[in-house]
Amino acid sequence: MRSFCAICFLLLTILSGCADRKYTPRNGDLLFKVAGESEPSQAIADATAWHDSVRFSHVAIVATENGRPYVLEASGKRGVTRTEWEDFMSSAPLIDGKAGVVAMRVTVDFSADEAIARAKGHLGEEYDWSYYPNNGKMYCSELVYECFRRENGTPLFTAKPMNFRDSKGDMPKFWVELFEKLGEPIPEGVEGTNPNDMSKEPILTEVYRFF
Repeated sequence: MRSFCAICFLLLTILSGCADRKYTPRNGDLLFKVAGESEPSQAIADATAWHDSVRFSHVAIVATENGRPYVLEASGKRGVTRTEWEDFMSSAPLIDGKAGVVAMRVTVDFSADEAIARAKGHLGEEYDWSYYPNNGKMYCSELVYECFRRENGTPLFTAKPMNFRDSKGDMPKFWVELFEKLGEPIPEGVEGTNPNDMSKEPILTEVYRFF
């Protein structure tokens, strides 16, 4: 049984914001987490959100079970996991004392249940620090890209050549050291996805800001 405090946190999180608004989580909604102060978050944001006022460094999939929401995500610390709602929200950077998370919803026809089933099929996979497709590992937006598909099997979202450089064209130290450690080339120009570009896709509409 969840503790009383955890249940209160869940209710306060879902009902936070304007008094006359609330967010009702739906299967297949996406939660975009704003960039925090960690080096990986900043490196992702610096490479993908040069001119954005709100910069995202992570995206996760909303799922529900017995009326309770949780998320499916590819986490740098734990790989592809099921994460409890309150744990996901409490890990988000704070903006004015509230969780820095934006909820978005797909506006075209697709099967959310099938997307969630596909995501569950990846549970336990390692996080894809290489950022290469089809290598048996997943990074956060790659999980969404691979799981959200139209009836004919084509992805809902768009892959495009990846950029790892900052707005000045420099390669951040984080990426240089990471790929040196991996013994792999930086996949500059390899097709992929990122949370910032994904959040701007025309098939998504923002339904709630928790801050």
